[in-house]
Amino acid sequence: MRILTPELIMIGTGLAVLLLDLVIKKKEAVAFAGILGTLLSAYYNFSLMDPVLSGTVFQGMFIFDGYASFFKLIFYITVIITILISLKYMDIEGASLGEYYALLFFATSGMMIMVGAIDLMVLYLGLELMALSLYILAGILRNRRSSNEAAIKYFFLGAFSSAFLLYGIALAYGLTGTTNLYEIAASLNGLKLVDSPVTLLALIFFVTAFGFKIALVPFHMWAPDVYEGAPTSITAFMSTGPKAAAFAVMGRVFFSAFGALQLQWSMILEPLAMVTIAVGSILALSQTNIKRMLAYSSIAHAGYAVIGFLPGTQEAFAATLNYLMIYTLMNLGAFTVVVLMRREGITGDSIQDFAGLAKKNPLVSALMLIFMFSLTGIPPLAGFIGKFYIFMEAIKAGYTNLIIIAVIFSAVSAFFYLRIVVYMYMKEPAAEFAVVNVPNAVKLTLAFTSIMVIILGIFPSLLLKFVISSFMG
Repeated sequence: MRILTPELIMIGTGLAVLLLDLVIKKKEAVAFAGILGTLLSAYYNFSLMDPVLSGTVFQGMFIFDGYASFFKLIFYITVIITILISLKYMDIEGASLGEYYALLFFATSGMMIMVGAIDLMVLYLGLELMALSLYILAGILRNRRSSNEAAIKYFFLGAFSSAFLLYGIALAYGLTGTTNLYEIAASLNGLKLVDSPVTLLALIFFVTAFGFKIALVPFHMWAPDVYEGAPTSITAFMSTGPKAAAFAVMGRVFFSAFGALQLQWSMILEPLAMVTIAVGSILALSQTNIKRMLAYSSIAHAGYAVIGFLPGTQEAFAATLNYLMIYTLMNLGAFTVVVLMRREGITGDSIQDFAGLAKKNPLVSALMLIFMFSLTGIPPLAGFIGKFYIFMEAIKAGYTNLIIIAVIFSAVSAFFYLRIVVYMYMKEPAAEFAVVNVPNAVKLTLAFTSIMVIILGIFPSLLLKFVISSFMG
C-alpha cells in the first residue's frame, strides 16, 4: 500500500483544505497549506523511486513505475503553478473559495490514479474523479454566464466521451474476459483476436474517447468555448495537467493492451494528427480572444504530440513525453501572463488588451515574447527542441509527408503567436491602463517557467535523459 501513499496524501490534502477553509478566513493560508501537501506528496512519490519499492497493488490493478512518476511530476508542477496564479486572480473574480483549491487537489488525485492504472476500471475511476472536479471548476464563477455555459458544455461532451470509453471497455472485456491491460494483450494474442473486427471497433472507441480528452479534431469542439468561459487559472490547468493525463492513459492503453494493433492505431491516428494540426493552426488565425487562440493552439499541439505515437517505438513515444513536459511549462507561462492582464473592471483576455504592454511593463512583455517564441518553435527555446525530437523520430519511421505538412503549419502558427508580440511592442495602448503589478507568487511562476523554457532549449539532454530513464527504466 506504500505505493499508493502519494495519491492518498493528495486526496487528504483536498479534504484538509476543505476543513481549514472553515476555520481560516485568509484563503492564501489555505492555498499555501495545499501547496505544502502537494510538496509532501511529491517528496514521498520520488522517495519511492527505488526499484525495490516499485510494484502493483489491488491485485495488479494499480502500478507504481517511472512512467507514472514522470506524469505525476507534470501534475505537481501544474497544480502548484495553478494555485500560485490563482491567489490574486480568484480574489479579483470574487471567487476565492476554499473548495476551489480542494477541487484542484481532487482533480490532481484523479490524474495520478489515471497514470498509475493498469486496469481499465481503475483508469475510469481516476478519469471520472478528474473530470467531475473539472466540470465544477469550469463553472465556479457562478455569476458569470460564460463560465456556466463552459461547465455545461464540458459536462455534456465529457459524458459523451465517457460513454465511448465505456463502450470500448465493454468490448475489450467481452472479447478477453478481463480489464487488465496486460491480460488483454495476452488474450488478444492467445485467442488470435488481433484481426477481429470487434477488436478494431473497441480500438476505435478508445481512440474516440481519448480524442475528446486531448481535443483531437474532430472531437475538439468543446475546447475553445470551455477555455474561454472557464476562469483563466482553470484554463491554464485544463490545458496542461488533464491533457497530459489523457496522453498518459492513451499511451498506457495502446502500448500495453493494443500493442499488437500498432499498425491499425497508427493508420487511424495519422490522418487525425494531420487534420488536428491544420484545423488548430488555421482557426487560431482568426481569433481575437487570447484564451480562444490558445485553445486552438493547444489543439494543434495535441496533433504534434500524437505524431510520437505513430512509429510505435519507445524512442518516438519518449519524444512525445518530452514534448508534453515542455508544452506544460511554456503554456503555463503564457497563461500566467494572461492571468496578470486581469484587473478590476478589465477582463484582459482580448488580444487588443496586450497593445502597448511593452511600454508599461517591459519585463512581462519580454517573458510573454519568450513563451510565444517557444510555442512557435523558434530555436533555441524548448518548444523547438520538443518538435524537433518528434519530427526526427517520425521521419526515421517514414512519415516524411506528414512532417512536411506539420512544418508548414508550424510556420503558419507563427502568425498568431507573433501577432501577440506585435501588439505588445508595435501598437499603442487602445486605452489608458495602470502598470501591471506582479504579485510575488506570479513572479515566482514566471521566473520558473521562463528559465525552464530557456534551459531545456539550450540543454535538451537534461529533460530527455530524465524522460528516457523514467519511461524505459
